[in-house]
Amino acid sequence: MLSLLCTDFMLKQFAVIFLFAAFAVQTFNKAIVVFNYYTNTAAFAKNCENKARPMLHCNGRCQMMKKLKQEENKDKQNPERRNENKNEVLYCSKNSFSIEQYNIITIITYPRFNNSNTKEISSDFFQPPRA
Repeated sequence: MLSLLCTDFMLKQFAVIFLFAAFAVQTFNKAIVVFNYYTNTAAFAKNCENKARPMLHCNGRCQMMKKLKQEENKDKQNPERRNENKNEVLYCSKNSFSIEQYNIITIITYPRFNNSNTKEISSDFFQPPRA
């Protein structure tokens, strides 16, 4: 029984991690391309189109821009990936944020502390009776 629970828990954990990773890749696809460029600049520079013109200091940015354009084209071709189709619907009832005003103010007065009624407390430590 315990192994079944552990397997079920691991399956749920794997599903959550997989769905989170898929969501993150879809959301941050352009950031991933830019991160890939900065981590593998040499590979991008090797495929650079502007090798003949070193004064442009391209260093593979043209390849990065191509990949970003490809991601934009994927977004245009797939209408579910576009941001403009992701409408957020917010509902807020006026009554849910109503503030009720209470004008009842009561002042409670307490008598002053009278030190004469206190009893003398022994400062010796309590010792249990000996047998």
